[in-house]
Amino acid sequence: MHFFDRVVGAVISVISFVTLSPVQHGIENQTPLQLPNQLPEPVDRYMEPVRPVQHAIDSSSDSVPSDVGPIFAPPGTPAEDGFLCDYTAMSSDWVACSNTTRECWLENTQTQEQFNITTPYEDLTPTGILRQYSLEIVDDSYDADGMEFNEAKLFKYLGDTKPSQYPGPWIQACWGDTVEVSVTNNMAHNGTSVHWHGVRQLLTMHMDGVNGITQCPIAPLDTFVYKFRVMQYGSSWYHTHYSVQYADGAVGPMTFHGPMSAEYDEAISPPLIMTDWGHNSAFDAVYQGLTSPDILLNGRGNVTQFNNAVPNTTIVQPPYQKSFDGDPPTKKYLFRVINTSFDMTFIFSIDNHLLQVVSADFVAIEPYTTSSILVGIGQRYNVIVEANPVSNNNTGPIAADGNYWIRTFTADCGGHQGVSPNYMETGILRYNSSSPATPTTTEWTDFSPQECGDEPYASLIPKVNWTIGDASNGPNGEQFDLWIDFRGKSVYPLAKWTLAAEVDGGDQFDPMRVNYSNPTFLNLDTDGPWVKSWRIVPEDYTSTDWIFLAIIPGSSGSTGAHPIHLHGHDFAILEQASNKAYHPSTLNLKTDNPPRRDVVLVDTSGYVVIAFKADNAGACELDLAKPPGGPDTSPAIIEAKRVCGKWKAWYGDEGNWAAPGAACGQTDPAMCFQDDSGV
Repeated sequence: MHFFDRVVGAVISVISFVTLSPVQHGIENQTPLQLPNQLPEPVDRYMEPVRPVQHAIDSSSDSVPSDVGPIFAPPGTPAEDGFLCDYTAMSSDWVACSNTTRECWLENTQTQEQFNITTPYEDLTPTGILRQYSLEIVDDSYDADGMEFNEAKLFKYLGDTKPSQYPGPWIQACWGDTVEVSVTNNMAHNGTSVHWHGVRQLLTMHMDGVNGITQCPIAPLDTFVYKFRVMQYGSSWYHTHYSVQYADGAVGPMTFHGPMSAEYDEAISPPLIMTDWGHNSAFDAVYQGLTSPDILLNGRGNVTQFNNAVPNTTIVQPPYQKSFDGDPPTKKYLFRVINTSFDMTFIFSIDNHLLQVVSADFVAIEPYTTSSILVGIGQRYNVIVEANPVSNNNTGPIAADGNYWIRTFTADCGGHQGVSPNYMETGILRYNSSSPATPTTTEWTDFSPQECGDEPYASLIPKVNWTIGDASNGPNGEQFDLWIDFRGKSVYPLAKWTLAAEVDGGDQFDPMRVNYSNPTFLNLDTDGPWVKSWRIVPEDYTSTDWIFLAIIPGSSGSTGAHPIHLHGHDFAILEQASNKAYHPSTLNLKTDNPPRRDVVLVDTSGYVVIAFKADNAGACELDLAKPPGGPDTSPAIIEAKRVCGKWKAWYGDEGNWAAPGAACGQTDPAMCFQDDSGV
């Protein structure tokens, strides 16, 4: 058995974000242990610096060597931010070139070589520095929108005396850096792990942060250190991957600075995070739905605006605002737009302002202009906005007072829908920062909130060209049916979704369920059959082989478009069909530089065919082998077993469970604790 055969399950190949709907009332699970309300301080060995540490040379110092590469602020970064890219590990022949054109990042003055927008970033990256962050996750209460949410789970800098925050601290790095993040779990009732969404994790798949697959959950009062190389550049987010925990607030923005496919003057900081928001825990919402749902834009919302029938119980703060105060009409701003929702797909727009789209997920694209973008759960877009409002047949008149609504419509993709007429007015763009006026502008009319589909296929043209080879797993790859079956509770209480392989009959409802205490990563030397519920798909290919997957909504049906996310890879979208039945004879696959990203929406009336190389097994580089009966020698395995030992001790005392045995209505006590797939 080849290593890829063993590891494809660890990377899970395709993981879908579950679009959840309220299906029954029930208790809040996944909160099993009763610990003291006052947690002890973390032990000394976990007390890393509170603020991020960058191993860099002080560019203001007279001691900076003259024979090293450049130190510079990323283009458009506010001076007060203080963040610098540092390439002093490279020779002095290399200089920053992004001030000449945003498509260039570094240039060698002797050879004229460049790291730029067309550099094949999976093969070539500059050499940056080590960036260290220390975070903790805590139980907290958070008032984002005029109603307290008492079951929030939030990130903060470890040891920081300031309140925890939503979104969490901004993780920044530069193309070619190495990022190291120490994560301490200071929650009372949850394990956790942290996924770095969209990160390539080449040869570091054990840092992917999916409990039950790449690690055991981090137990309360324990710490795990994630470390990975920044091979890509662009916008993303990090979030916990312990069931639906992230929807309680455990998310934060992540920016990898690098080149851009169009010019801009200033980057809006921090990135724009859009999310749905409820006032009951997500562990309860999977049964009952979100209580008093709302939309937040960078942590601000108005619970009365999403549904006018819901009264606020605390003071509603002003919405998110951005000022173009005094800017010339030619000034251009970079907006990094991210959807971190539990249940909502958004259409983002700014009244009277066009959006120039320059990247989709971590993939730089040929720029195109539109009035709005549809952003699925987990997707990201970088867009450039010019300080120059327009008026045409598709929009209202230019605002005399210079105030414009920033809108986040809920697309008709099966999630919660706004009830009140102005629910989507979640931010304000002002040309006069001192103005207190409420905008009176009207929305663009050239799109419909009833739409539910990705940005136009033909518009997503990657700047780095890929040519896709023939499928190595059959003439048209392998077929997986996306099944939704609300009757499948006999498997486990929240068994709703599955990707059923055609080789298994294609129509079988056989959902995945991981074992928190026995992650796939610790079973890479398995030679016998895999545990059936792990849903391992064995593959035996070389690193140059292409794997094609056709993902098709099953006949049980679903609502809206379902987001599919691939870990450890960008995938090529060979075909994305709507209102078309799948059949191998009618496929129209694009193999010459097709759209590429890491989250795609599968239309329930069609299908998608994706392709990726079998080149990210990672296990061969981890030195996982050991003599028969001998001790473990791999640091990765040793640490994984230590984390699992802490987890098993924490989880193993059923007397501490909030609902032991059949008290939660389940005959199997394990179902009281883990009522879903676990991821």
